[in-house]
Amino acid sequence: MIQPVTRLQSLERELHLRQLQVQRLLQITQAINNNVAAEDLFDMYSAFLRKELRLTRMALFVRNSTDDKQWLIATSIGLDDIEVPRIDFGVEMQRFTRAGLIDGEPEGSFFANFVQVVPVLHKERPIAYILIGEFEEEEDMFERVQIITTITNVIAVAIENKRLFRRQIEQERLEADMDLGAKVQKMLIPERFPMRDAYEISTIYQPKLGVGGDYIDFQEFDDKKLVFCIGDFTGKGVSAALLMANFQANFHTLIKKRTSLYDFVKEINTAVYKITNGERFVTFFVAEYDIEKHELSYVNAGHPPPVLVHEGGIKLLTEGTMVLGTIDELPMLEVGTVTLPHQALILTYTDGLTDLQNPAGENFDEEILYDYVRRQHGRSAKSFNDSLVAKLNDFRQHNEFPDDLTVLTCRIFGEEFTG
Repeated sequence: MIQPVTRLQSLERELHLRQLQVQRLLQITQAINNNVAAEDLFDMYSAFLRKELRLTRMALFVRNSTDDKQWLIATSIGLDDIEVPRIDFGVEMQRFTRAGLIDGEPEGSFFANFVQVVPVLHKERPIAYILIGEFEEEEDMFERVQIITTITNVIAVAIENKRLFRRQIEQERLEADMDLGAKVQKMLIPERFPMRDAYEISTIYQPKLGVGGDYIDFQEFDDKKLVFCIGDFTGKGVSAALLMANFQANFHTLIKKRTSLYDFVKEINTAVYKITNGERFVTFFVAEYDIEKHELSYVNAGHPPPVLVHEGGIKLLTEGTMVLGTIDELPMLEVGTVTLPHQALILTYTDGLTDLQNPAGENFDEEILYDYVRRQHGRSAKSFNDSLVAKLNDFRQHNEFPDDLTVLTCRIFGEEFTG
């Protein structure tokens, strides 16, 4: 007479567990459809396992929402007295390819605190691991684990979909950010550069991601002076473009005051610092060419030294100061002055040029650049830039440009103005 009662009790318990499973699946599905936050889903999940399935210890691992190579404990039960080690759980749990018992763990190991592991796969890729410890009751353990597996699969897939959707939204936001930044930046860079009897400017402007942090500009004045500049801002996207827009406005406003380069650089540094509060900076080179004196004045603010190329060789334009925007008052500032030789070529560039690598991993470094340009002083600015692009393409072969590539080349024709 005992056996039928025991069987009936077992069936009643199994039916009760199945009813609980259906009820919780409905609740969780409704919560997912209502776009409940991940934290609330995890709370529902752990409460069900603890209160209704009587699980005393568990840990649910999921991928980090921002870095899918990193695994985090999303929710847990009974880990207050257990130290969670600082290890790469993604690597550690790769050995658990299927659900089963956790055997052979050394004493003191984190995994030794658990009895079973259930990996959750989505398109054959692990998206979660549930580590299961002991239950308060030993009856129906198989059924309880099956229910946990089902519920965990639903929760894990929902969280993975949220993570992928969040990543898609972030990618779309980033693309929109870059697109807007590119449009803003395009408006900031002059469409045409001057070609006069006394000088010529030609440029190479190639942002790596459609929008970069490089800036080039010029200003001509009625007193036969030409100002040109190049800069490299920290950051990318809209933030760099907005900083560049503000910089451009300050550049044109301050340079038209017709103060000395010394005062101009001090003022534009203060303007950048007020915008960035010292958290962003710009490397910057600005030069003023006096046509009548055939003289170049310049300030190099932490920028790769431009190269003055002439028949006798090359000269690096290094005089100046530190990068702009890190402090409100520049501690030192020198203005360099050069009396230009006949037929001079001035090459300015950002570090994307010398960061370029060939397939052997060698950089197009300064020595290669200097050796190349010292033979080019007789070219026009445009001819020189075209030749430089061909040289770079031949050097890099199939390698991509690692960063923005920006060059501003100024050709000086000086015979008429030396007397």
